Amino acid sequence: MLNFGLTELRLVAPRDGWPNPGAGPAAAGADVVLEQAQVFESLADAVADCAHVYATTVRKRGVTKPVVTPEEAAREIATAEGGCAIVFGPERSGLETDDVALARKILTVPINPEFGSLNLAQAVILCAYEWSKHAELAQPTAEDLLPPAPQDELEGLIAHLDTMLEPKGYFLPETRAEATRRTLRGVLTKPGWNHLEVRTLRGVLSSLERKPGRKPRS
Repeated sequence: MLNFGLTELRLVAPRDGWPNPGAGPAAAGADVVLEQAQVFESLADAVADCAHVYATTVRKRGVTKPVVTPEEAAREIATAEGGCAIVFGPERSGLETDDVALARKILTVPINPEFGSLNLAQAVILCAYEWSKHAELAQPTAEDLLPPAPQDELEGLIAHLDTMLEPKGYFLPETRAEATRRTLRGVLTKPGWNHLEVRTLRGVLSSLERKPGRKPRS
């Protein structure tokens, strides 16, 4: 839940009571979710203040209700007025028919009919991830990406490789040399290397052209 910005956990008649000593270590630092968790005796009590209730289940269990995917439910929740709840059942048995009947809609995913069982954590992460798309959460890796290397560094890499390949006859026959160089340039410029990657590739080339037993310059 906390990975995707969700903190409001409501528990219905926990089997082992609450608080549960085993929950802390299992939460791996998501203590705020546990500290704010609310406990209710029944599902009806837990969702009493919610205007939109989704029951997660693979089977309809004889209850006729609209069926939505996590993506569709997330879009609805993002613009809904009133409280929203996604209801998950116990790990082993899932939701009972009466639980599903209480919900406004059934939430499920396209799944292999021969093996339709998801564990609780998998079900939660599917729904939480779809909801997070509408929550404007930061992309964790966005700040780690370096900009592409400047053109002069790429030109240096291309020239370096060219000088190594020329004496090996790579660009022969002469009639194909220009086309071969153009293709090689396309291969080297397409990935959008950053300056660290270009330096690494230059280091590889320098290592390859060094004579065996010769130590690199410091």
